[in-house]
Amino acid sequence: MDNVCHTLVGVAVARAGLDRKTAMAATTAAIAANLPDIDVLVFLTGMPSVAFRRGITHGAPAQVLLPIACAGAMWMIAHRRRRPSASENSRPLPHFGWLLMLSYIGVVTHVFLDFLNSYGIRLLSPLSQRWFYGDAVFIVDIWLWLLLGGGIAVGAFMSSRKPPWFNPALAGLAAASVYVAAMLVSGRAAHAIVREAWIARTGTAPHALMVGPVPVTPFRRTIIVDAGDRYVEGTFGWWPTRVSFANDSVAKNDQGPEVRVARQDPVIRGILVWSRFPVWQLRTRPGGTEVRLRDMRFRGLDRGGFTAAALVPDGE
Repeated sequence: MDNVCHTLVGVAVARAGLDRKTAMAATTAAIAANLPDIDVLVFLTGMPSVAFRRGITHGAPAQVLLPIACAGAMWMIAHRRRRPSASENSRPLPHFGWLLMLSYIGVVTHVFLDFLNSYGIRLLSPLSQRWFYGDAVFIVDIWLWLLLGGGIAVGAFMSSRKPPWFNPALAGLAAASVYVAAMLVSGRAAHAIVREAWIARTGTAPHALMVGPVPVTPFRRTIIVDAGDRYVEGTFGWWPTRVSFANDSVAKNDQGPEVRVARQDPVIRGILVWSRFPVWQLRTRPGGTEVRLRDMRFRGLDRGGFTAAALVPDGE
């Protein structure tokens, strides 16, 4: 998910009542909810970002260690800022145990939210580089913004005027949880329906299949079918339930000698680490063949590190 959503989750968790347990609750929760994205530092290197993103900082060991580091850092900052004056000593110090709980909630919810997308996440990294895909919620989901942000805003507006039994931030978290659960269930149901429709159409099961979310509307999905040597795109919709496959297809072009040479390029190897539906494009250039690698999920993007090209000289 985007970092706005991660931050809203962290603040909402704190405002749901944990900010009454310890000082620095909202700050700690917001930082922890974004902490796995320290892997953005890869942009400072020459490594393809997708080869590193959502890997080691999102994996099982990081989910154990990052919250401890976050809670410890926040606790130390609070103690170092404490001054000997009476006014400063009147401020309560944060409770390490609650900071640790908030940090674990922030990191774990971050990883779970990233799993929900079609981009992918390596949950077991560095023990395993296997990717997991939720294919449930679009990477920037305005409905999660509204539910979480609305709960926080209403709580801040009502402040002391709200009934003691009503916590708007907690209500926003509950509504967001119901929404996510509904998207997961509907995504799995849509996947099964599309798979059966493809088998009915072709008589064979797809090699791989994505029925992924699209922006804004939760009732439509985009389809990518791996049909062996080609990909077929399509759309899915609820109410009425409808599956539509494109009449044309996109060839993988993954068997030529130029592709075998291009696979040795370091940047292309990096993108292949991440690629789920790789597709190759070959173009004749002066002195050789340009081999460009894309992924069907982001085939229209030429930025963001989602594509790479290598020039294979004639005769190789």
